[in-house]
Amino acid sequence: MTTQETQPETDVPALVFPTGFVWGAATSAYQIEGSTGAEGRGPSIWDTFVRQPGRVLNGETADVAIDHYRRYRDDVAVMADLGLTAYRFSVSWPRIQPDGAGAVNEAGLDFYRRLVDELLDHDIEPWLTLYHWDLPQPLEDLGGWPLRDTSKRFADFAACVHQALGDRVRNWTTVNEPWCAAFLGYASGEHAPGRRDPAASIRAAHHLNLAHGLAVQALRAQGPGARIGGSVNLYAITPASQDEADLDAARRIDGLQNRFFLDALMKGSYPEDVIADLSEVADFDFVQDGDMETISTPFDTLMVNYYSRFTVSGKPGGAASAAAAPTGAGSPWPGSEQVSFVNGGRPVTSMGWEIDDIGLLEVLQRVARDYPGIPMVISENGAAFDDVLADGAVDDQERLAYIDAHLRTCHTAIEAGIPLKGYFAWSLMDNFEWAWGYGKRFGLVHVDYATQLRTPKASALWYADTIRRGGLSAPAE
Repeated sequence: MTTQETQPETDVPALVFPTGFVWGAATSAYQIEGSTGAEGRGPSIWDTFVRQPGRVLNGETADVAIDHYRRYRDDVAVMADLGLTAYRFSVSWPRIQPDGAGAVNEAGLDFYRRLVDELLDHDIEPWLTLYHWDLPQPLEDLGGWPLRDTSKRFADFAACVHQALGDRVRNWTTVNEPWCAAFLGYASGEHAPGRRDPAASIRAAHHLNLAHGLAVQALRAQGPGARIGGSVNLYAITPASQDEADLDAARRIDGLQNRFFLDALMKGSYPEDVIADLSEVADFDFVQDGDMETISTPFDTLMVNYYSRFTVSGKPGGAASAAAAPTGAGSPWPGSEQVSFVNGGRPVTSMGWEIDDIGLLEVLQRVARDYPGIPMVISENGAAFDDVLADGAVDDQERLAYIDAHLRTCHTAIEAGIPLKGYFAWSLMDNFEWAWGYGKRFGLVHVDYATQLRTPKASALWYADTIRRGGLSAPAE
């Protein structure tokens, strides 16, 4: 498959990105691979979750997804046609260790060996994420992320994957978006494993942070030259007004969404105000001596996932969550369940997420100011819209405009001296969107789920041209 040729206004971009800037797209294993029972793969918490009535829109599963496990060569060809210099993907823990520990399934590792080789053959740099939410079900049966031992099992898993792929993969990310895994999985129940236990979610958040630190140490021990990233999903937070209740709501959500993870990874501590907010839910007796030093083990790159801004209120009347599950869920904000999310008056995506590229600049400036010296990569950024395939094409101008605006913001950040080294669009292709099933499309490439036909959208063709030129045209007058 080849993309259509696009004719740029000029080959000399007005906004030029630095030489070596990483141009990529991202996916995750559970959302794309399918073949959930193939070649020794064990069940994950998501395989269990999707089979529980009412958990996923229309009862859809990822058993097939977009069949990437069998079609990966074709998908790498799509990436090459788009000119990607890098591809961020995750490995399926239950595909490699079906029990979450112990015996290794070599067939699972072989799949990723083949994928990495295919990427390298097309001059695409593999950026590997070790955990994107697909915990092996046997580990959840033992207690899951609220159990400390799960962190140790993850470090063993990291070492196992590095031993197999470390000679060809230079860029490693530990845990993708620990906020989601902890609070959507164990507090609101919107994501697998679907538990609604606020106290357990806080333990889970700590143990996900600990898993990151232990994995960094394991990777360093085996591959001193590995470039290691820690992943956080960050939001710009705005109070609905300057009323005291709204200001406190903004502090609370910023604390649990942003600072709880940034401070732990970068400073080796949890914010005192967040601990106070959580005091009626957890006493933090699960934090053992040495944990925070382990969590803050130095790493190389902060992987920033950015989608939207939160506007919050401490007064009743707003929505209970910024992005509630389509099938209903509890609150993912332990200790701050009273906070509501309000519309800030900006355009929204089909997820209901406000479009705000200026918020990305605020996030990058904040990290550069409060946690100086850490290089950053935008590891996820994108939007879902109601795409229509017509006459073999998808004219997704809203997504194109979204990515264009956020890349312009990235350029502004770089010009201001912020050490931003790359950008990964989310996502490469339409796929299984967690509790939304196949109802939301984020992809640069359209997937017909009945036929598995891949069709690059207008945004993909535009992105390919942007990569080729190494920058962006001047904005229209």
